[in-house]
Amino acid sequence: MPIPVKQRGVVVAVDGSPASDAATQWAAHEAAMRNVPLTVVHAVATPTSTWPPVAYPEALAVRLEDEGKKAIMHAMKLAEEAMPPGHKATISREMVYATPTLALVEMSDHAEMIVMGTAGRGILARGVLGSVSSGVVRHANCPVAVIHDEKLPDAHAPVLVGIDGSPTSEAATAIAFDEASRRGVDLITLHAWSDVTTIELPALDWATVEEEAQRSLAESMAGWLEQYPDVTVHRVVVRDRPAQNLIEASESAQLLVVGSHGRGGLTGVLLGSVSNAVLHGVRIPVLVARAHSASG
Repeated sequence: MPIPVKQRGVVVAVDGSPASDAATQWAAHEAAMRNVPLTVVHAVATPTSTWPPVAYPEALAVRLEDEGKKAIMHAMKLAEEAMPPGHKATISREMVYATPTLALVEMSDHAEMIVMGTAGRGILARGVLGSVSSGVVRHANCPVAVIHDEKLPDAHAPVLVGIDGSPTSEAATAIAFDEASRRGVDLITLHAWSDVTTIELPALDWATVEEEAQRSLAESMAGWLEQYPDVTVHRVVVRDRPAQNLIEASESAQLLVVGSHGRGGLTGVLLGSVSNAVLHGVRIPVLVARAHSASG
């Protein structure tokens, strides 16, 4: 029987690799923190076409299934160990027979979050810069977390969010406040006034622009500060180079939250013109918000 909507909780894609292990640990902590289930998923898929066409031997399917079962059991043990005492989330497992992208996008309808590593083994090893994770980020119907490194960052570091005032930026802000509150850490809101290098605007009065940008940013944060009085916010306004500024700021953060698209600037970082720089340069976990799927 299909699992009811959202009952999959946090879904983590696993394949037994070190990157998968890091994603599992992060996902387990997230599920426990949110008090929702954790679903461990492995996708079994063989190439869909060959030339000349040759039937795949049954032994291959058996081997892939066996590897998948081992990866799932390993991840479930790791997840159990990663959860803090007294905050254990229920763990379930699923073996799906489909391409990883299709399986995870379909699961996103029933999940609060999808979690993936950036490298691994086999078909699920394409990473955030490949077709699997980029497809999930583009098409998922819930937030998608991409774990960039095998070593997870300092749990006491702040959460970082990129803001530009667009609907996806608002969704990212909602998630960022929620994540900072749950973790008991500060929140850094970073706004780049322009995604064009301001050297191209020699007549720019930056002092006036910065003052206005700070005022607008403070106004946009007012409602969230009322909702999350426990979160200390540090507002940062920079002139330009949104990708580079996010990369530099991420060095002292534990989580970067961004939107999946927006009106240029920061919320375009994953699917816009600065995507390669951010995805190659940021080493901390990145949580991608969707305008229609911000979860509390």
